Amino acid sequence: MKFTATLATLSLVAAPALADEIWVSNEKDNTLSVIDLDTLEVTRTIPTGERPRGITFAQDHSVLYICASDSDAVQVMDPETGEILHDLPSGEDPEQFVLHPDNRRLYIANEDDAITTVVDTETREVIAQINVGIEPEGMAVSPDGSIVITTSETTNMAHWIDTETQELIANTLVDSRPRHAEFVKGGTELWVSSEIGGTITVFDVETKAEIGKINFEIPSINPANVQPVGFEFTEGDSHAFVALGPSNHVAVVNAETYEVEDYILVGRRVWHMAFNGDRSKLFTTNGVSGDVTMVDVASRKAEKTIKVGRFPWGAAFRPTN
Repeated sequence: MKFTATLATLSLVAAPALADEIWVSNEKDNTLSVIDLDTLEVTRTIPTGERPRGITFAQDHSVLYICASDSDAVQVMDPETGEILHDLPSGEDPEQFVLHPDNRRLYIANEDDAITTVVDTETREVIAQINVGIEPEGMAVSPDGSIVITTSETTNMAHWIDTETQELIANTLVDSRPRHAEFVKGGTELWVSSEIGGTITVFDVETKAEIGKINFEIPSINPANVQPVGFEFTEGDSHAFVALGPSNHVAVVNAETYEVEDYILVGRRVWHMAFNGDRSKLFTTNGVSGDVTMVDVASRKAEKTIKVGRFPWGAAFRPTN
């Protein structure tokens, strides 16, 4: 018995730890690429519905939610097996979504219908459908869960939704073609990127007043190609890394002064991004070049290119330990 127990213990000790992962949606291939963060290689390619775009994990990373835009579905996947467990009633053409802090309500932007659909992920039922502007895409939820934002690309607005009543409480203008939104600094500020306007607008959440505007200018790059889309914040929200689309650059913005401090050359037509667990590395999805760039956050240097599928769009981090 003692010998057997010792062998079992040694077996457990010798078992290799699984590496953390970055998951990437490939909208032209209808697949997900899974990048191993130890080897920095794609270890799995998993089929999905048509044109996967936004992806996000449940808070415990037990399931992955996928906006399969052309399948008019939000798919729920087991990340261990890659199996599609079921679809949620998403409404037409789901683009992006955000999971409420209750880990249950999913708020989905339906581009073709100009609505935000609210789905209960446990009962798989639609709770509400909220009329917003034309071509909704970006989604954000406040840290306390009281407010959800939907951005509408054609109406050029951020729509503020009360999550208790599921009703609009405000509409605020931004620049042309807003694509992404995030609450920062403990939920006191809202940032919204405008792709064609070439800016990020910053709002005070309490007053909903505009308090800042961030502009981007890259030497030798046509201003029309400097198109802010996705962005992510470093630990403590001190800096934002902003994907600038067909300029093929990521901007580094000081979140206190709203000044651009640096530009980093990455792949072609950078869309979205995700940090690793300690936010020391940033992984950008580059649609036209079909790859992911790994950026070292401290040095602000691109360190590696990882080939994925065609037109990578969304990105999400998954810890495995």
